[in-house]
Amino acid sequence: MPAANDLLRSAREHTPSRRAPGEHMSRVELAECVCAWLWETTEVRYELDGHYIAKLERGAVRWPGAAYRSGLRYILDVVSDSELGFSPPPGMVVNEPELTLPSTLGMADEVNSAGDESAALLTFAEESNLGDLTVEQLNADIERIAQNYLRAPTKPLFDRSRAVRDRAFHLLAGRQPPKQARELYTAGGWAITLLAWISTDLGRPDIAESHARTAWACAEAADHDELRAWVRATQHTAAFWQDDFARAAGYAQDGLRYASGSSALFLSAAAAVDLARAGHEDQARLALDAAKRVSAEPSLSEPGGPFLCTPERAAGIWSDAHLALNEAQHTLTHADQSVALFEAASHALRNVGSERMVRLQQAKAHLLLGELDGASAALEPVLMTPLEYRVRPLIHRTGETAALLTPYARVSQARVLRERLRDFAYRPDLPARQPALQAPTPLP
Repeated sequence: MPAANDLLRSAREHTPSRRAPGEHMSRVELAECVCAWLWETTEVRYELDGHYIAKLERGAVRWPGAAYRSGLRYILDVVSDSELGFSPPPGMVVNEPELTLPSTLGMADEVNSAGDESAALLTFAEESNLGDLTVEQLNADIERIAQNYLRAPTKPLFDRSRAVRDRAFHLLAGRQPPKQARELYTAGGWAITLLAWISTDLGRPDIAESHARTAWACAEAADHDELRAWVRATQHTAAFWQDDFARAAGYAQDGLRYASGSSALFLSAAAAVDLARAGHEDQARLALDAAKRVSAEPSLSEPGGPFLCTPERAAGIWSDAHLALNEAQHTLTHADQSVALFEAASHALRNVGSERMVRLQQAKAHLLLGELDGASAALEPVLMTPLEYRVRPLIHRTGETAALLTPYARVSQARVLRERLRDFAYRPDLPARQPALQAPTPLP
């Protein structure tokens, strides 16, 4: 008889009912809330019910599907599958073992096709075709996709972005007043920029650049400055993850010409990182000082998610700039500040993707300062990241962190940590290794 999943049952019983004040959430209510959230985020109907929740709590199923795990994590307000007692059976291959980028999850053909399609629309976007439709629903779809990115499974959000893009261009083939044409170009531009951002996270910044060129043409046709700014931010990100830091800095600095919302926070900080990585230390320090003086409120036109730079996200980017300038203590100061703000943010506004990257900045700074235990503590939440959210930049950063463990080669704690980082990046078929309980290890 399988062992009961007490962690899942306890999480449910510690979650207040949304229907009965003073009561905890029932199995039926939990199932309905998960289905409602999945419909809201993916527009796919799921059939989870109270009987299946009971089966999970009995331990009859220890590894439900990715969508159910995402929904349960969201409703029960936990970060990792392990907090709900979920783990794949020993030896089970969670996804295609031949994938070198576990975050792609079988989407390679779709990512390539979407990039080709956006490139093909470039000429169309540079023209001025007219159509007639209120774009309120398209904008609502874009906001929902952006705000749920790295919270819900990537594939449905990618597909939905593609659908919004195609719908906007289909409508532009008709006739409508110029104002509505600009609104449609804006909606299509945001959708394509989302495709570009996701493509970079899936390890294809080259394809992201095809999307971004068409998104820029949409922003020009719409004469929309905040969209221009975030397209430049996306182009910066694509160039950055191809190690073309000079070009990345050019995009970031050009984007500042258009930034009026929180994009100004992102672009000013990003330019400092780019300049530091390109070896222009004096310029980087001037840019970083200027970035820390930027005060910008979010624009009403920013969809959220990756297209919103909160103070905690900005502080995380500052920490990256200090790290590139070999200033480990300043890196740690800003990374600690950023993580504290992320942890204090409401669940709905917490950018978990950026938070994971900042925790890696914390870990790197601790290692450079000779603080192995601090690095281990910072890495722990990252190493529990569910498979579907292990995007390529995150994996890249874990590799950089692992490299900083080299001076600790004779310390057993460091060897275990290095193996866990290796498993995280290259063995997605394995459940996350738990840290060994041990006293703090003296420095080598």
